[in-house]
Amino acid sequence: MSDVVAVVGIGADGWDGLSPRGQREIREADVLMGSSRQLTLIPESPALRVAWPSPLVPALGGLLDAHAGRKVCVLASGDPMFHGIGVTLVELLGPERVRVVSHPSSATLACARLGWPAHDTPVVSLVSRPPETLLPALHDQARILVLSRDEHTPAAVAALLRGHGFGDSRLTVLGELGGPGESRVDGTASTWNHDAGTRLNVIAVACRAGADSPRLTRLPGLADAAYSGDGQMTKHEIRALTLCALAPAPGEVLWDVGGGSGTIAIEWMRSHPRCRAVAFERDPARVAQIEANATALGVPALTVHGAAPAAFGAVREQEGRVPDAIFVGGGLTEDGVLDGCWSRLRDGGRLVANAVTAESEALLLRWFSVHGGQLRKFQVYRGQPLGGFTAWRPQLPVAQWSVTKQAKGDSA
Repeated sequence: MSDVVAVVGIGADGWDGLSPRGQREIREADVLMGSSRQLTLIPESPALRVAWPSPLVPALGGLLDAHAGRKVCVLASGDPMFHGIGVTLVELLGPERVRVVSHPSSATLACARLGWPAHDTPVVSLVSRPPETLLPALHDQARILVLSRDEHTPAAVAALLRGHGFGDSRLTVLGELGGPGESRVDGTASTWNHDAGTRLNVIAVACRAGADSPRLTRLPGLADAAYSGDGQMTKHEIRALTLCALAPAPGEVLWDVGGGSGTIAIEWMRSHPRCRAVAFERDPARVAQIEANATALGVPALTVHGAAPAAFGAVREQEGRVPDAIFVGGGLTEDGVLDGCWSRLRDGGRLVANAVTAESEALLLRWFSVHGGQLRKFQVYRGQPLGGFTAWRPQLPVAQWSVTKQAKGDSA
C-alpha cells in the first residue's frame, strides 16, 4: 500500500467547488479512485482512474496494494469523515496514513438551507441500512436529517412515518445539494405522492406524532404491547431494572441468552445507535419473533443465533469481539450456559441473570457465593379489576444476580 492516501471530499458542484488544496491533491495524484460519477467531475489528467467495484470494502485493501508506491487520491462525497470512505480508510490504514481534505457535508448544507442548527440535528444514514433504522429517532417535535440510499428512499420514509403514527410529519427532500441542479420538494408523510427525484438527496423530517401513536422512547422499559409473539419476554418493569443493571454505553456489545421475544437486546440497541447486540434462541419460532420485533422497533441489525452455549464459538468468529455485557434470561440451568457466558465475558464486563424458578435461583446463589456481585429480588404488583373494584395482582417474583468480571476472577 502507498505510504499516505489522500482523500478529497467533493460536492455536487464538482471541480469548481473544491478548495485549492483539494485541487492540488487531485492534480498531483498518480491514481484517482472513486465512484464513476465522482470521476466524471474531474477534468482530464494523466492520472489512472479506478472506479469503485461492488462490493467496495472487501476489495479496498487489494486495490491499494495494487498501486503501492504511487500517489493515490480517493474521491469522497462531501465530508469524507461523515459517513464516508475516509472513515473506512482510517480504520484500514490508521490515521497517520490518511490525509483528508474536507468539504461541507450534505448534512451541513441541508441545515444551512433549512435554518436548522447543525449541532442539534441528529442524522440517520439509510445509505446501507433499511428504513426501519429511523424508528428509534422518532418522537414528537423532533427534527431529523436522513441520508438517502437513492431516489426511492423519500417514499419509503414517508410510508414508514405513516405506518407508525407520524403521518403529519413534514418532509423536505433536498437534492444535489450545492450543485447547479439543486432541488427541493416539500410535503407531508400522509399525502406524499411525489415522483422519484434525484438519486443524491437528503430528507429533512419535522416529526409530528399522532394523538394515538405509541410513545416509544430510547429509555428502557417499553410497554409489553410494543412486542408481538407468544408472550415469552422479560416484562416491562423487570426489563427496565435489568437494562439499568446491564448499563449500556455507546459502542458496546451485548449477548442476550435465551432471547424469547428479544426485548432486552432490542432495548439495549435502541438506547444508542452504536450499541450492538446478539441474541441466542433455540426455538425457531421465537427466532422469527425476535427478528420481527427488532425490525418493528427500529433495530433490524440485531443478529439472532441458535442455542447457547453451542452457538457461542461461531458468534465469536463472525462478530470478532468479546461481549461487554451478557444477559441470561432463559436456559439458565442448561449445562454449560453460565460457564460459557463467564468464560467469554471480557474482564470488566457485566453479567446479569434473572431467575424465576427455585432451581435457577439456587444456581444464582452458588455463583454469587463464588464471584460476588449483587443479588436482588423483585416483586411487582399490577392493579387489575376485581368486580367493581381494583385489586393488586402479583407477578412472578424475579431473582437477579449482577456482577462485574474482574481480571483475576474477583468481582465487584
